[in-house]
Amino acid sequence: MAAFPLSNVGPIYRREIRSYFNSPVAYVVIVVFLAIVGWYFSNNLFLMNTASMRIVFELVPLVFLFFVPAVTMRLLAEEKKSGTLELLTTKPVRDVEIVLGKFLAAWTLLAATLAPTLVYLVTLMVLGTPDLGPVVTGYLGLMLTGGVYIAIGLFASSLTENQIVAFLIGMVIILAFFLADKVLLYMPAAIAPAVEYLGIDYHFSNIARGVIDSRDIIYFGSVLGFALMTATASLERRKW
Repeated sequence: MAAFPLSNVGPIYRREIRSYFNSPVAYVVIVVFLAIVGWYFSNNLFLMNTASMRIVFELVPLVFLFFVPAVTMRLLAEEKKSGTLELLTTKPVRDVEIVLGKFLAAWTLLAATLAPTLVYLVTLMVLGTPDLGPVVTGYLGLMLTGGVYIAIGLFASSLTENQIVAFLIGMVIILAFFLADKVLLYMPAAIAPAVEYLGIDYHFSNIARGVIDSRDIIYFGSVLGFALMTATASLERRKW
């Protein structure tokens, strides 16, 4: 009987999750991330006397520029270099299942990294009454932004066997999306709207303000899907 479509995503996902949490990688990443974000949040709260989650939603996308490529650089590059990718594909596993399983595992790690920052929200609720609407949509925006970055990082990791090269390629592509809406002054007026639309921070900012627009959701879904498709196509090159 033929295997159910994408039935191998689950085992690959569990394998990757175990590889994260059975090693120091996940814990080091989470601690470093929380140390950076926590310092700025505490500074904003106690020194600037500003009780708001805004600093978190402004800072985290910047931290993601380095955090996500560091998490994704090994996902396919290491497998290709060690030869375990070829062993994996001797089983009835499709490339798209490998990509999806690894993507979901990295996305889960990102969610686990963001989860402790809810302590900041609890702190603000003790001190006052924060508006929960923008907080909920802000976290949604962070997960969508992180998902796009992970998909791009996976694509970068599929291009090479060298993890450092994968990190640099992923960071450059992610940085290009992040800066797209910040260089409009240097763009011809005719293409400025298109360049702005490509800017991921432009769409994240809309969601973080509490505005759920279908155009922003379509943007995140389209870029994420396209990045995963290109990662799968890049992985399939070895068969040609």
